[in-house]
Amino acid sequence: MKGERFIREERAFGKRLVWLSVFAATVFFLLLLRLWYLQILNAGDFLALSENNRLRLVPLAAPRGAILDRNGKVLVGNTPSFSLAVIQQDVKDSDTLLSRISRLLQMDVDELLDKWEKGRKRAKFYPIFLASGISRDQVELLEENRLHLPGVDVEMKPVREYPNGTLASHLLGHIGEISEDELQRAEFSAYHAGDYVGKGGVERSWEKELHGADGGRQIEVDARGRVLRTMSEGSPTVGNTIMLTIDLELQKLAEAAFGAQAGAAVAMDVNTGEILAFVSNPGFDPALFTGRMPPEKWKAYLEDKRHPLENKALKGQYPPGSTFKIITAIAGLEEGLIDANTTVNCSGSYKLGKQTFKCWDKHGHGPVNLRRALKESCDVYFYQLGERLGVDRIAKYAKKLNLGAPMGIGLENEKGGLIPTAEWKEKKQGTKWFRGETLPVSIGQGYVLTTPIQLASMIATVANEGTVYRPYLIKKVLDKDGAVLREFGPTAVAKADVKSTSYRLVKEGLLAVVNESKGTGGMARLYEVKVAGKTGTSQVVKLPARKGGIPYERRDHALFVAFAPYDKPEIAVAVVVEHGEHGGSAAAPIAGKILRAYFEGKGVIKRPVRETEDETGADEEDAEATPAVLRREGESVPGGTE
Repeated sequence: MKGERFIREERAFGKRLVWLSVFAATVFFLLLLRLWYLQILNAGDFLALSENNRLRLVPLAAPRGAILDRNGKVLVGNTPSFSLAVIQQDVKDSDTLLSRISRLLQMDVDELLDKWEKGRKRAKFYPIFLASGISRDQVELLEENRLHLPGVDVEMKPVREYPNGTLASHLLGHIGEISEDELQRAEFSAYHAGDYVGKGGVERSWEKELHGADGGRQIEVDARGRVLRTMSEGSPTVGNTIMLTIDLELQKLAEAAFGAQAGAAVAMDVNTGEILAFVSNPGFDPALFTGRMPPEKWKAYLEDKRHPLENKALKGQYPPGSTFKIITAIAGLEEGLIDANTTVNCSGSYKLGKQTFKCWDKHGHGPVNLRRALKESCDVYFYQLGERLGVDRIAKYAKKLNLGAPMGIGLENEKGGLIPTAEWKEKKQGTKWFRGETLPVSIGQGYVLTTPIQLASMIATVANEGTVYRPYLIKKVLDKDGAVLREFGPTAVAKADVKSTSYRLVKEGLLAVVNESKGTGGMARLYEVKVAGKTGTSQVVKLPARKGGIPYERRDHALFVAFAPYDKPEIAVAVVVEHGEHGGSAAAPIAGKILRAYFEGKGVIKRPVRETEDETGADEEDAEATPAVLRREGESVPGGTE
């Protein structure tokens, strides 16, 4: 009995031992399998995670290249700034973290969340920048609360500095955080969410030169994110420096000449095409776009009737008014329809069929030849000449001087204006051109549109008698050590084959505009230097009756183009004062101040000259009459508004 029981117990023990062995073998097998999975299959991933727990990559942003004026004075530079960054892999509860940061820095939590979501597309160990330009007080507040802000780091980054405030803001442009759409473009393939790029002006057009190449360093940190040591470092490469053709002092004086008035001015070298001053007034503060734009400031920009965010010098398209009479005069001389002695009697209006086209002087100018027609800006003279020429011949000479197309200055979104032809109207509107539509075109109204930079080029071409230079803004590209990488010079894009006698006759009339009695541009006169120019007033809307005050946005634009010195031209200027009403009294004085500043800078003019009231000359619409009773250019002209 005992033997049988022993045998049974031995068998039971054997079975248990077998099952225990199977269980142990299974557990051991699973452990081996897990070790194989961890150490063989995913060895690389876990090694990287292990390293990332200990090592951290800190990007070093490359300072953007500086932008200088023609004399090496800084227009745009860089300054150190504190930025708030968060390491994604150290954050377990992003909602709580962002809420805390929002309370501490008084920032919109939705804005922080938006930047967080964009930054999450990058590697988890790469910092997500949530705020830039934070103050030292904010930095101290973050440091005091660091234990409750996992993953938060404050870094020093170079940010854009505009030492002259709003000066030349449309020309220089601004930078901003790269957008989702930009990240999809091939040109930004090396950029990441959170990077800053040029958004307008030179900053945008020369982004590749200015951007530089970011560097970085690999650091070892402890569990709390404190830096233990630097493992390796790659220095950032500073962007190249851009030297402009702009003269800083001339630019300052040109902008100051506008005061609070809206408008644009372009000053260029007659013999090279270099842009010496580029004004779009009012300007904006480009520094505001590099950080968080105050809502009240953005609202003020949008509601300002002067449209401070528009680049008027490059994109503003205006009827050129009587400045276009220069083109009509050249066309008449070249086609043999007029000469210096051709006389027209101005009675104050001109009838064509059932339509009456009025001169700005309702009393009439009497008998006028070309010189007097330009000097006193007689509309009737150019109505009759325009009727004889026809719109296509006027357009022919306008295009010879490169009007009606972008000048190719090198900035984005340049407008081309419009020089109408019979063919253009047929294609655009499906109707034929009528003779009555040519008359407003002959005085720069109707369908005609030009930009300030085109007007500057036009008067420069007249001054140098036929060479159309491409206006350009970039003088040199320099590396970080100041070595010249690229240099730019004059480019003649066309030669307007107009006889020198035609240029001479027109220029004599333009000299009379500024320097003779009853000339409409006397307020641009300089007594040390002979200035030649032409006033213009372009109608914004047709106003059948002018009783009481005219709303600002419906007032006429004032224009003036000029060059100097008359005998040996150096500088050409075009000025547009939006809703300035009178070219002679609003635009000409600004041009005069720009020319005076230029020649004072060269030492030609030694001291300011006081101008008396009767030395300033007459305005185009108030010569020998009271402005209140005169018609501004273009009124009652069919098609005279745009």
